Amino acid sequence: MAERKRWGMVIDLDRCTGCQACVVACQAENNIPLNTPDIVLQARSIQWIRVERYWSGIDENDPAKVKVGYLPVLCVHCTNAPCEPVCPVYAAYHNPEGLNVQVYNRCVGTRYCANNCPYHARYFNYWEREWPEPLNFQLNPDVTIRSKGIMEKCTFCVQRIRRAERRAKFEGRTVRDQEFTTACAQACPTGAIVFGNLADPSSLVSQLAKDARHYRLLEHLGTEPGVYHLKKVDPNYQGAEKSR
Repeated sequence: MAERKRWGMVIDLDRCTGCQACVVACQAENNIPLNTPDIVLQARSIQWIRVERYWSGIDENDPAKVKVGYLPVLCVHCTNAPCEPVCPVYAAYHNPEGLNVQVYNRCVGTRYCANNCPYHARYFNYWEREWPEPLNFQLNPDVTIRSKGIMEKCTFCVQRIRRAERRAKFEGRTVRDQEFTTACAQACPTGAIVFGNLADPSSLVSQLAKDARHYRLLEHLGTEPGVYHLKKVDPNYQGAEKSR
């Protein structure tokens, strides 16, 4: 009997320090174009994962009270993905393993999917991108270089998933929990990002997704994201006492 899979991720915001190692690792692993200053100024930069920054406790009389929180955001691989039904050429579809797949050679660049994504996690290639030497030598041969005029987004490092599945099949077994992970999770120095099979109740990611601090971004939209976030813990929070 084939193993049921629902690839997913848990991001613990209490562990995230905003270092952006996940962003750099994703750029290198997935051949994401360089975001030079002129491209950023034109709002044409591409980041499959971004780290948003939020401030709280702002007090002009006491700057020490200011706190900062970080929120890594990527394609959450929705079960009910709003980006899929609007694609006129079926370039975006949901596969049996829970991945929201983008077929590059089918995409015609309408950008309807980006307009319908509430997470702003899809990006359009406005130009043929180039990597100057020696950066061109670090391109990943397992990942397609996207051309001008098509959409791209996080794939959950599908090349790593397929490699692990091929290895497991060759050895006559199933893929073990934490046998491999995504580039962003591998690079995270605090272990804030955990990737795995949500359909396996014994997997680490499945256990973490049941944590009392869990929530999913824009869950009220009914998109059923495959990415869970764990709330940040503030040991000095006094809101509960004040409300009593």
